[in-house]
Amino acid sequence: MVKLLAYSELIKNFSRIRNYIRQFYVYGFKSRGEYRDKSLRSYDNERRRIESWLGKYMYFRKNEMGKTMFMSVDSQTIPYNPLYQAFKAKSFTVNDIILHFYILDILTSKERCTVREIVERIDTEYLSSFPCYNSVDESTVRKKLKEYERIGFVQREQHGRQILYARANTNIDLAKWKIPSSFFTEAAPLGIVGYFLLDRYENKPNYFAWRQHYILHALESEVLLVLLNSIREHRSVLLELYVSRMEKKQAKQMVIPLKVYVSTQNGRRYLMSWHCTIKKIMLFRIDNIKNAYPRNVEIEFDKYLGYGSRFQENLWGVSSGVDFSMDHVEMIILVNKGEKYILKRLEHEKRCGNIETINDQEHKFIADVYDAAEMLPWIRTYIGYIKKLESNNEYLVKSFYEDLKRMNQIYGGEGNTI
Repeated sequence: MVKLLAYSELIKNFSRIRNYIRQFYVYGFKSRGEYRDKSLRSYDNERRRIESWLGKYMYFRKNEMGKTMFMSVDSQTIPYNPLYQAFKAKSFTVNDIILHFYILDILTSKERCTVREIVERIDTEYLSSFPCYNSVDESTVRKKLKEYERIGFVQREQHGRQILYARANTNIDLAKWKIPSSFFTEAAPLGIVGYFLLDRYENKPNYFAWRQHYILHALESEVLLVLLNSIREHRSVLLELYVSRMEKKQAKQMVIPLKVYVSTQNGRRYLMSWHCTIKKIMLFRIDNIKNAYPRNVEIEFDKYLGYGSRFQENLWGVSSGVDFSMDHVEMIILVNKGEKYILKRLEHEKRCGNIETINDQEHKFIADVYDAAEMLPWIRTYIGYIKKLESNNEYLVKSFYEDLKRMNQIYGGEGNTI
């Protein structure tokens, strides 16, 4: 006797799984008792479903709140992002699986077929062997053909009043794409595409290791695809955000996507957009976007893109401050003989700043930015080379020199001063 499981590994709505992984395994470290959305049985089902994909990366710890689960991976030992496996668990209907094989089998020959011819052949050549199955509806087959045309499985040709369908030309030498696909999978914004291509090989190649591997972006792939397509098509987008119960009025925002930014520090992605309601540039963390729905084509898209280009001229990170006011920052760097690499690094990392040469050793970095506090972690990396730091942002200067004093107390003694 086969014992049926109380849950299915397949999912209908990926956004729900994405939110679950996000809350419980990535950011929240919530326990079973903190699950409030549905019943605890739902929690157990979702947990078992995720563990079926990510079991060897799952761990738990116990505290006063109970047992909490979390993910832990060593980026240098995993050649491929384990979160991509979640995309293979999409559910499908009986018609989905039947039509997938029947349509592609019918279209393997070089002849073209109309929708009606395909329906007739499915009934006479396939379903007739299974009396328990009913005939398929012509509209269902037509929808499936449109879906396959959109993703490139089939192609459509117009012959007078007839529309004929045929298999798309897929004579691609996959062997030549092994290395590019392996790299693309982990390095590109929509690496999930490369991950599915690698399934065509008998064994996934193991060519690359990653020192800094940001795997969480895999969960954003569907949202990112919508945003990139909307930018290309100049469409507005309705964003549905993850918010607390107190902020439900702010859960939906209508924006015009302009650019996508990727942090070099943590791999997090941000959407720069024109907000249609408050009429200004805003940035959204993409991992905070639950869903994105394309809307109308914007005929003035280039105007909004111009606003974004001007906005980024003074953008250091992703913060625009409270009222878009500017912080002025000046930093004098001492570069001794044999340390020209420091100057090259400064030139490479200056972003919206400028560099002025005072003399052979002294160089001044100047920047006007919306929020100078964002620069603090970067400025700290030049400790030992900074002769002077000045800014109208008092928090920036005070924090920097207080850090130096604390370091001096730890390493130089209580009585020393700077």
